[in-house]
Amino acid sequence: MTVFSNPHSQRTPEMPDHSPLMRPKIRPVNRPVLAPVNKGRTAASLALGCAAAISLVACSTLGASGPSADAVRDSAQGDIAREMIQIVELDRQVAAALKAHDDAASFAEMFSDPQSRATLIGAGDLLQIDIWEAPPAVLFGAGAPSISGSGDVETAGAAAIPPQAVGEDGRVTVPFIGRIAVAGRRPEEVEADITSRLAGRANAPQALVRLTQNESRTVTVLGAVARSGRMTLSARGERLLDALADAGGTSAPIEQSTIQLARGNSRASMPVESVIVDPRQNISLLADDVVTVQHQPFSFVAIGAMRNNAEIPFEGGGITLAEALGRAGGLNDRQADIKGVFVFRMESREAIERMLPGQTPDTTADGRVPVIYSLRMTDAQSLFAMQDFAMRDRDVLYIATAPGVELERFIATLSTTAFSIVATVNAVEGP
Repeated sequence: MTVFSNPHSQRTPEMPDHSPLMRPKIRPVNRPVLAPVNKGRTAASLALGCAAAISLVACSTLGASGPSADAVRDSAQGDIAREMIQIVELDRQVAAALKAHDDAASFAEMFSDPQSRATLIGAGDLLQIDIWEAPPAVLFGAGAPSISGSGDVETAGAAAIPPQAVGEDGRVTVPFIGRIAVAGRRPEEVEADITSRLAGRANAPQALVRLTQNESRTVTVLGAVARSGRMTLSARGERLLDALADAGGTSAPIEQSTIQLARGNSRASMPVESVIVDPRQNISLLADDVVTVQHQPFSFVAIGAMRNNAEIPFEGGGITLAEALGRAGGLNDRQADIKGVFVFRMESREAIERMLPGQTPDTTADGRVPVIYSLRMTDAQSLFAMQDFAMRDRDVLYIATAPGVELERFIATLSTTAFSIVATVNAVEGP
């Protein structure tokens, strides 16, 4: 059997280690061929990816001017309902009910004009009492001479009693009579009383009672006036504006001043300008009235989708909702929801009961009710209601943002972000 030997199976001294026969064979690797890169498509994909990530938080990060119209109207439901918030749809009937409530709290309605303005005597007043007696004088001595029917000259008796103040018990002293009650009576009534008591003891007596110093019929004027003090009331019957003029007028501008009248347990307050404009409110004063003038600038706050968000002052004579919107620059026609016009106000319970008969709303600790007046300007009747609804001091006028505005703002933000990313990627990668 013939044996063949493999020359490659054994190493021979003639074949060194670096022989080419011993080197491993390296096979070439087939590398994938990369397609050309579309830089525009890559940038757009990256932009869309980043924009999608931003969209996850965009709704919570975009700004807003306040709650939507639906959110405001829903505030009477759920947990907020426990805060006693009342939602009232504003129309001409509601505006008329509010006006009737305001009229009922005016001076002319709360304080009746006195039927009689006669001067009454009171404690502390100073009286001058003079008594005459026909001749022959029996009680009051000699006085001015007079001619008798027989031609004889006779002397009438006269007595000038020193001025005396009415005591705390409302009495004064008259010779030959003693102490008589004069408080709460007119001077002519006291004269008749003195004459009747002297009849039968004096010869045809006559009496004259004069109020020389009125200390009981006064009105106190305080507050933001040039001169605080007391004003004496006369038989003419002084009125509110008379007291204001006697005190030198208001120290603050009239349109920023209110006047409060306290009479007994009743109190009412009105703008000074309203008293000037409406003569019915310039009522007559009574003794012991207290007139207080206060510097009170009137203003409302305008916020939301309006051209001017600010605290806006107005005159004491008042303005309507229509005028308030005008002073705020009107609605922003690119943002405003015409179904979402609201006035926030702390209203009195009496006003709510007048507007909503049969309801007895809960009140806050100070006796007021949080009310939101809602107006939908899609109805032409709302424009008339706006002219009847009077704004009050510290009202908040809010215009909700239209629902489409938030979507438009979101799309604008998304587009701006996407285009910014595309521009950035193109700048980095170059041409």
